[in-house]
This record gives sequence, C-alpha cells and structure tokens, in this order.
Amino acid sequence: MPVRVLLVDDEPLVRAGLRAVLEAQPDMAVVGEAADGAAVIPLVRQTRPDVVAMDVRMPLLDGIEATRALLRTVADPPKILVVTTFENDEYVYEALRAGADGFLLKRARPAEIVHAVRLIAEGESLLFPASVRQLAADYGDGGGNRAARAALERARLTEREGEVLRLMARGLSNAEIAARLVVGTETVKSHVSAVLAKLGARDRTQAVITAYESGFVAPG
Repeated sequence: MPVRVLLVDDEPLVRAGLRAVLEAQPDMAVVGEAADGAAVIPLVRQTRPDVVAMDVRMPLLDGIEATRALLRTVADPPKILVVTTFENDEYVYEALRAGADGFLLKRARPAEIVHAVRLIAEGESLLFPASVRQLAADYGDGGGNRAARAALERARLTEREGEVLRLMARGLSNAEIAARLVVGTETVKSHVSAVLAKLGARDRTQAVITAYESGFVAPG
C-alpha cells in the first residue's frame, strides 16, 4: 500500500512542488491538498492520510494550532510533518511540542523530501536528530520544564528503558539500537513501546523532547 499524504500549505507552488516529488514515487500518493490549517480535520476524515505535510505558518490557522486540533479531535490521527522555511525556528519547536512528528525545510532536495515522508510514516527513527537537539537547546527550558520532569518521574523507566531513550535521542533507529545493545530488534521495539507508554508520548519525537526538557538527556 502506498504512503498516503495530505498537503497543507498556503503557497500553491509549494504544494505543486511537493506533489510532483511525492507522486513520482511508486510507493506514495497525494490524496488531497488544503491552503490552510482550518481545513485539515475535515480533509483528514475524508482522505485518511498516513502523513500530513503541513506548513508551520499559515494565515488563518497555523501548523501549531492545526496540529493540536487534529490530535485532540481525530481518534487515530496521521503522522504530522511540519514544512518550514527556517530550520532554527521557535514555531517549529512549538509544533513538535504540540505533537508533530518531525519537520522538513521547504528548500529540501527531492530525495530529502521522500526520505522524510518515509521515515515519518515508518516511525522507527527520529527525523533530523541534530536539528531537534539544537531546537531543544535553544527553546526547551534548559531541562527545567516542570511538566516534563514530572512525566519522567511518573514513568519510572527501567535502566534498560533509560538506555533506549538516550539512544533514541541520538537519532538511532530500532535496528541501530539493537546492534548497540546486542539484543533483537523486536526486543528494542518492546522497550520503545514501553518508554512511549510510560511517558504518555505519542511517538519518538515527543519522548525525546520530554527527555531533553526534563534534563534526562542534555541537548548540547
């Protein structure tokens, strides 16, 4: 089955460019387009995408609020890939905090766009871990976020789960974590699932942000 993608951007040329890149792939299909975040929820319900590629800045409802609304309203929400002009942007970090799964620069090369969509759809690795780490260093409260610290304390991660979370924060995939810890990939998947459940995190990105904001992992 192809990865189904919904495009949300107020610039028609950006949407056209993304559509051309994605539909050139045999395993991807663009199932809809919207010019503003306000149209996301009805379109998601209508088209049932696997990934929403969404501009972070839009005139009526931006990508941050659209992400919050989507995750709050839709029972089984798609993955959310924020599309942005600037990499080191507080808007991007707020979108990730709101529940977006990763971000993509508008100037990215076609191969990078395809890779980002595939990685987000699979959910087994962190997209651009160095950039997420830098965003956390710039905007993440320096490990003093009370909510994140409380979430980590409640989680009571085992020693092995803590190791897995630290490796997730470094951007390692499940297979890479398995090789590092000398265990099976299925074992790593079980540990990752346990970490997400204990932290109340939607995915790896939110778990890693909690790790940074609580001070469990230093973003520097």
